Amino acid sequence: MAGCQATAPTAETQAEYIGSLRWQLQDLWFGGWSGLELSDDGTEFTVISDKGRLLQGLMHRDASNLSRIDVLAEFTITDASLPALASSDSEGLAIAQDGSIFASFEGINHVVQLSPSGSVIRVLPRHADFVDLQNNSGMEALAIDANGTLYTLPERSGAIERAFSVYAFENARWSIAFQASRTDGFLPVGADIGPDGKFYLLERDFNGLAFKTRVRRFELPSSGEQPGETLLTSKFGQHDNLEGISVWLDDAGAIRLTLVSDDNFRLLQRSEFVEYKLR
Repeated sequence: MAGCQATAPTAETQAEYIGSLRWQLQDLWFGGWSGLELSDDGTEFTVISDKGRLLQGLMHRDASNLSRIDVLAEFTITDASLPALASSDSEGLAIAQDGSIFASFEGINHVVQLSPSGSVIRVLPRHADFVDLQNNSGMEALAIDANGTLYTLPERSGAIERAFSVYAFENARWSIAFQASRTDGFLPVGADIGPDGKFYLLERDFNGLAFKTRVRRFELPSSGEQPGETLLTSKFGQHDNLEGISVWLDDAGAIRLTLVSDDNFRLLQRSEFVEYKLR
């Protein structure tokens, strides 16, 4: 099911590296994991791939380190009323406290609610800004808070000096909650609301050969442009293409960041789970 790679990164961070677990199944559809959600205790997980497939399973830890992944269920997003393009290129994943599942897409930028079996229950209305987002750079990240408010933002802002608009969906409409500043070449790829009620943003940079990861944390509610608090910045090649993030509280009361990589279905990349805890 899985193999473990626990080579510790060398970058100085404001978070403590726990370990990494390489994940591989023999199925041809395996890979492309772009969104991640964990249960409150970090033992159950759901991942979504950019091909519209979801897996659910269990995470096992040995002395707090990930040791094994068990897959319990697998299903594919389906909706007979939507064209194939509209139900592909899934990127973000958010699960509400009542179990409702939401997914964001960047092919045609929109957010949908899913049934437990992966069928589309409803397509949420779109903000006017979603129509003009750059190609293949749309709704990468998705998060939901304890009140059921959804948050999303595009991978690109439209200009190097322009901040990323973070959109909130409540009362059946989208509005701009705040802007996350754009710095150092990083682009948003994942988001989650932590047990502290704060907005965690996973970002990546790519130099043509390797990936670099950053995690920032923002207060909610916020308004205007915000720099956020940088919790983690890796070195190029330290991890693979981390795109999904889930933030939870471990038994010791520490906030954990669990991240998953998108291998883009390429042999030179790998699917892996990576964990940090805040100091």
